[in-house]
Amino acid sequence: MKLKRILLKLSGESLMGDGQYGIATDQLELYAGEIEKIVNKGVEVAIVLGGGNIFRGLQGAKKGMDRVQGDYMGMLATVINSMALQATLDTLNIKSVILSAIEIDPVTQLMSRRRAIEKLSHGYVVIISGGTGNPYFTTDSAAALRALEIKADAILKGTRVDGIYTADPEKVKDAVKYETLSFDEAYEKKLSIMDLTAFTLCKENNLPIVVFNINCKDNLLKIINGEKVGTVVGNY
Repeated sequence: MKLKRILLKLSGESLMGDGQYGIATDQLELYAGEIEKIVNKGVEVAIVLGGGNIFRGLQGAKKGMDRVQGDYMGMLATVINSMALQATLDTLNIKSVILSAIEIDPVTQLMSRRRAIEKLSHGYVVIISGGTGNPYFTTDSAAALRALEIKADAILKGTRVDGIYTADPEKVKDAVKYETLSFDEAYEKKLSIMDLTAFTLCKENNLPIVVFNINCKDNLLKIINGEKVGTVVGNY
């Protein structure tokens, strides 16, 4: 699988490091360093970050908050995470821009397909925040939507495990890792890879998903170089 343009999806929780909430500087530095390696290879990189390290709409809804209001708060959390990543990329002299489904002048520019593709073609890392701009959609759905809009070759989903297993490898010692997996198999086995909306978008548009451990140095670069890392989900 040759990857020239990718969308990297990172959860908000991945930014917490060993903490219970917030943003860990060392995690940002790790991710920025990994992104730098593939940018230097000429890969066009778009990124979607979650906001769960700061706020989740569903969290608020469980405590009686209006779901729509909570989801908009979650979208703003993704903007904060995007700003933090951009600031770290700045220290490495990597050009980046934050586009958002919710425009917050002067912090972000409004997300549009043309603007994103133009920035990518000029060597910018494009950080896409604000989810889809609509409540009731997760950042997984936003990642799938944005990847399709920019015509990415694949979604690379960075997690803390090195792929998809038959069971949770952190709980089940003899869990077996899948090297490849079809969308249909993943659905039938009820494997939690992305939410169903995102998953369906990828399946119907033949957009591969690579699930890998983002915390292992050089994993991102290895994927770009064509090495077998993580699990590839596609229309097999």
